[in-house]
This record gives sequence, C-alpha cells and structure tokens, in this order.
Amino acid sequence: MSALRHSFRCLREFRPASGPQWPSATTALAYRTRTSSPSTSRYLSTTTPRPAILGDDIHADKDIAIVPASRDTPGKNEHSSSGGNGAIQIAYARAVPHSPSYFSRQPIFNDSFVVIQDLARKYGRLPILPKDKVALTAWKTKEQYRLAAGEHVKGRDYATCMTLAKRLNQIHPDLKPDEVKEGLAPFMRDINYHKNRPKIVPVDRFGRSHGVGRRKSSVARAWVVEGNGEVLVNGKPLSEAFGRIHDRESAVWALKSTDRLDKYNVWGLVEGGGTTGQAEAMALAVAKALCTHEPALKNPLRRAGCITRDPRRVERKKHGHVKARKMPTWVKR
Repeated sequence: MSALRHSFRCLREFRPASGPQWPSATTALAYRTRTSSPSTSRYLSTTTPRPAILGDDIHADKDIAIVPASRDTPGKNEHSSSGGNGAIQIAYARAVPHSPSYFSRQPIFNDSFVVIQDLARKYGRLPILPKDKVALTAWKTKEQYRLAAGEHVKGRDYATCMTLAKRLNQIHPDLKPDEVKEGLAPFMRDINYHKNRPKIVPVDRFGRSHGVGRRKSSVARAWVVEGNGEVLVNGKPLSEAFGRIHDRESAVWALKSTDRLDKYNVWGLVEGGGTTGQAEAMALAVAKALCTHEPALKNPLRRAGCITRDPRRVERKKHGHVKARKMPTWVKR
C-alpha cells in the first residue's frame, strides 16, 4: 500500500495544470527552438495564426507572415519576434486537413453525404414533380460508387444518401439551382443508358431482314423474307441440318410462337459449336430479323424467350478435378 500511495503522489505532482492549454500570445508568437547542433530542421506551416491569440503589440492592419526562424544569427535574443516588416517567426505550425472527414474511413462519401444533407435542408421546400414525370436518370449502384470512390461504403448509408438525392432530383427543372446539380453529379453515371435508342435495321430492296444470334461458341446469321414457310440452314433443309427434333423446333421457335411459320421464308448460315448451340443461335437470329418486319412482335417474342441472349457457357475444368465440379473418387489407400 505504501508503494501505491507513493505512485499516486508522483502522479499528482506531474498532473497537468488546470489553466488554459493555449500558450500566451507573446510566448506562442515569439517562440523559437533552441539548439546547439549545426544540423538543420524542417518547418511546416499550413495554418494562419488565429487573431484571438495575437498580443497587444501586434496590430491587425500589419501583414502577418509565418516564416521559419533563422539559425545563422547568433547573439540575438531568441525570445523576440523579428521586427522590420512585421513578420512573425515561429518554429512549428499544426497541419489542418482539407476536409473534416480526413480521419474517417470514407472521406469522399462523407463529404458528398454532408453536401446532400445540406442541400436537402436548404432546398427541401421547392416545388417538385411527380415521380412519373421526372426525367429518367442513371444512378450509380453501390458497387459502382465503391469502385469510383475507392471506399467501402455501407449499403445502409448509401441507400439513405440516395433517398435524399432522388428527392432533390424531383425539384422542378426551372427552379433547380446549379448547386443542386453539382451536388448530385457524384452519384450519377457518366452515360445515361435511358437515352440509348436501338439501332434500326432496315429491310433491303429484296425485302429481306437480317439478324445475328449467338449461343455458346455458335454464331448464326439469318435472313427472313415473306414467303410460304421454307427454311434452309447452310443450304440444307431443316430436317437435314438438325437431326434432333428438339433442335429443329428451337431453330424456328420464333416463328412457331407467333404463328408465322407459313408466312416467312428463312435462309440461315451457322458455324461453330454443336447442334444445340447452333439451333439456339438460329432462334435468336430469326427473332431479331422478324422484329424488323413486325416491330409489334417484340414483346411476345421476349415473353417467349427469343430475344434475350443466353449467356450460359460450359464451365472450365479446374486443376485437380475430373471436370468443372467433379472430384476424383477418394481412396483411403
């Protein structure tokens, strides 16, 4: 217990003073580091002196500059500020980060979030448009914003920020300030995919429409023209080009699902892959060519699964596996 009391007594002696932690004006502004070695030291000056700590001997109308203290003038009083031009010599200055969120994990997102909150508080009472009349805007997803900012933003925080951003985007275009547009820019995509327009494939002078389809490693090109339902694949009838009945139905599924088998003639060229891939690539090519003749059939063909490209491919074999997923049989000995 005596040793414990002695420790408390020592700590009490070194207890910091209860007075203000800021040094006095004269001491803070006229302070210079004393040194006896000829080595040079580096000085950092990024902040301007606060007017509150200036003494009575410094007037506000003089230009105050922070310059490093000179070390090659011995014999002078080291605790006096340089006169003449009114410049103050100090040894050190505290560096202040550019952003208050510098020491957080997400400085870029936090700064943008604060800007959005301030804008919502400032312009939240402006007239807004209904959601169905607001221009379509391409917003960045959480993954896209993470990639652009280089920060791991939490989904909950990003969802909250996007709610405020979409509310600001509903402000009437005639009343929307430029400040709001600049604040929403970090959350918008560079390319607005809502403004993309599909390329119109015309019908040539022979009445043919052209379409291209792909599946796995197969590529198919099809030309569709009004006729009586004749189908040729690589110059062969459908029954000779595909031996399986399932592949034959897949190749002309776009015509069969819309009851157009006896209204159009199809001439196709397929290459690469197997029969299944070629037949499904042919179906996509015929569907695209058919939409050129009758654009109103695009939605029925989409519901039938003829417009969407099937991205599935054969999974590669892995090292140590028999196939992509299959493992060799485990043998104890």
